[in-house]
Amino acid sequence: MRLVAVACLVVLAGCSTVIAPVTTRMTEGLTSAVLDHNDPETIRQGAPAYLLMIDALIAGDPDNTGLLIAGAQLYSSYTTSFVDDQERAVRLAERGRGYGWRALCRREPATCGSWSLPFDEFQTVVAGVGAEDVPALFAAGAAWATWVQVNRADWAAIADKARVEAIMLRVVELDESYRDGAAYTYLGVLNSLIPAALGGKPEQGRRDFERAIEMSAGRDLMTKVLLASEYARLVFDRELHDRLLREVLAADPNVPGLVLLNSMAQARAEVLLAGSAEYFEE
Repeated sequence: MRLVAVACLVVLAGCSTVIAPVTTRMTEGLTSAVLDHNDPETIRQGAPAYLLMIDALIAGDPDNTGLLIAGAQLYSSYTTSFVDDQERAVRLAERGRGYGWRALCRREPATCGSWSLPFDEFQTVVAGVGAEDVPALFAAGAAWATWVQVNRADWAAIADKARVEAIMLRVVELDESYRDGAAYTYLGVLNSLIPAALGGKPEQGRRDFERAIEMSAGRDLMTKVLLASEYARLVFDRELHDRLLREVLAADPNVPGLVLLNSMAQARAEVLLAGSAEYFEE
């Protein structure tokens, strides 16, 4: 299961940041239209144009932090939402991670090149990032999380999970309400990547997901889907799994700014619920 929770960042964060340098009524209207679109397939087909656009904009202004943040979010969101081919997903996630690292480096020079430092040193660097740099910090962490998830079969990549967690924990420390608690959603997924017997922290993951749901007042249906698919399936809790998915399917998806994400959540919930009996009988 991908980090589908970030699917709508194609528009929620990615598109809105992409258009920041060209604030016009048309682009603002486009962002609103995408956010409130109820057909993910239409967005899937249109998203590659944004990938090319952001590459071109960054090439023309390589030190623009806003564009780098947008590139990180757009590539990561597109990869997690719409790319099934593994080799392609790895390439796109790599590009998103690179943009994220560059964005944070531009905002806070002390972070430049810190990605491969010993973990204790890396933590110290992250702890020095201030509240004014939360957008770049979150973008770097989200893009890195996507890269880890795409490469989850590689234990060397899984080892980077601790670094992403350090970033998201710093985001929570600085501003837990940022994007309605989106950092908690990432922490929930990261802590549920592997079973407790192998060093995972699924119970902490459940608490993270539940905090994210609380922060969004339950309006973000995708977090409930992720709690079901990442945590409930990992610990084999069918009762929780099915209850969450039924709640998602019964909810009204038409929340301004979340229509696209909630539509994708309901489509995913339907698939997961249909396969529930088979999964939990294994």
